Formats: sequence, structure tokens, C-alpha cells
Amino acid sequence: MQEHPSGVKTDAKPHRSLFERLTALISPEPENRAELLEVLHDAHERNLIDADALSMIEGVFQVSDLSARDIMVPRSQMDMIDISKPIEEWMPSVLSTAHSRFPAIEGERDKVIGILLAKDLLRYYAEDSFDVRDMLRPAIFIPESKRLNVLLRDFRANHNHMAIVVDEYSGVAGLITIEDVLEQIVGDIEDEYDFDEEEDNILSIKEGQHGPRWRIKALTEIEQFNETLGSALADEDVDTIGGLVSNHLGRMPHKGDVFDVDNLRFEVLRADARQVHVLLVEKLPDAPEADA
Repeated sequence: MQEHPSGVKTDAKPHRSLFERLTALISPEPENRAELLEVLHDAHERNLIDADALSMIEGVFQVSDLSARDIMVPRSQMDMIDISKPIEEWMPSVLSTAHSRFPAIEGERDKVIGILLAKDLLRYYAEDSFDVRDMLRPAIFIPESKRLNVLLRDFRANHNHMAIVVDEYSGVAGLITIEDVLEQIVGDIEDEYDFDEEEDNILSIKEGQHGPRWRIKALTEIEQFNETLGSALADEDVDTIGGLVSNHLGRMPHKGDVFDVDNLRFEVLRADARQVHVLLVEKLPDAPEADA
């Protein structure tokens, strides 16, 4: 409540027109997420919110649906340092990859004993006695099934930036960073150490129910896709996998869309109001040939 110049207290809420009140009575409120997203897309089409805002809102919803296994860097792609070896052996790898954090192992890739911050290696050049073990920070381990919204909350609460993802047998399955989670909301975050290399477009991940699986950037060229997966998708009309998906669906792809092309199953992992970003592709078993 707020006081009117006459001394009478009035409601601070703005007065709504008769039309607005009638509309509120006639138009039902969204009852589920799908209806809410329809309202948001309608708001975007009427220029009430811009594409970036809509994209981030959709990203917030996606984070609650995805788990660590969906976006983690798989074990085969992890850059680790083995502290059982002399520093001189793995220092060139630290310099060439230019990451800010490295999982530290001791002999075996499943034996992660801590996280080494690249900045702590500066002491190696400044101190006569340097023990890398003293520089290690505790490693955080999470299951593959951990939801990204829960993980983001944990990252913020514990001031961690990286977690090691383990499978059901406690083996290392991959790693995930707070940047990976935030990118699901705001899109790709590029810094001076990010490289747009073709080999990063297609990442092999844990095998699915039907066969091998890959996480693929939508901007991947169809030629590179075919060469890596051994497929023969046509590229006469479009150049990228994202373009192929849009053509196949006949509309802008939405997160969660699943469809098959030849013996490949596509799932849209991340998309916004403007374009698709990331796809999950699984190779299906070849259909049995009919008897002659």
C-alpha cells in the first residue's frame, strides 16, 4: 500500500484495463512446461522478449532435464597428468592444452587423486623444492546420473569448478566443469584458450542401448560426419548436421526431438529459438535382410 497525496492509502499495483481483466479470465494459465514454453514462444513472436532471453529460459529448463553423462567430456578425451612421472614429461602437455585445471592420476586413469590448478605450477619455476602433491586440490566425484541443476547448485555452494564423473563400477567415465553446465543456459562460452577444431565436433561417448553413441555439434559438416560414423547421409541440400535435422523435421528443432535416419537415431540435446546446437547420435542395429 502507498499513501495518496490526499492522505488516503491506495493499492500500489497499477490499474488494469477492463480488456486486460477479461483476458485474464478467459485465457487459462499454463498448466505444464510445454504450455509455458508455448506462451514464451508466442511472447517472442510478438517481440515481448528477444531471442537471447528465450534461449536462456529454455536453457534453464534443459538443465533440469539433462544429467552429467549427457554433457561430460568422456574419459577418452580427458587431459590428465600422471604425477607418478617426472614433471618434465607432462609439462609440455599442460602448456599445449592450456587448461586451467587438470585431473591428477597416479599411474592408472581410474586413480584420480586430486585436481591440479595450472597457476600453481608457477611455483615450480620459482621454488627450489617443489612437490606437486602438495599443490593438489581435492577431487569431487559425482555419478553419471546427477542432474545438472543439482550439480550447478553444488558447484556454487562448494566453490568448485570441476567434478570427476564415475560410472556404476566407480570407474572414471569423464569430467564436467561449471562452464559446461552454464553453456547449457547461455550458449557457448569462448575464452582465449578455446579452439574451434574439427576433431572437437564429434565426441564418442558411452555406448547406448542399441550401439555406439556420439555427441555432435550441429555445425559439423555432413562430410566429416559421414567419414567419422561410416554413414552416407546426403549433403546436396545442406552442409551441416544441424541443417539436415531442420530439413528432416520441416521446422526449427526443439530439445528432446528424437527421430531416425537410415540406421542412426538422432536426439536434440540442446537447441534454442534460433538454431540447434548439440545432438546425440546412436547407431542402430542394421535391419535384418528379408529372405529372398
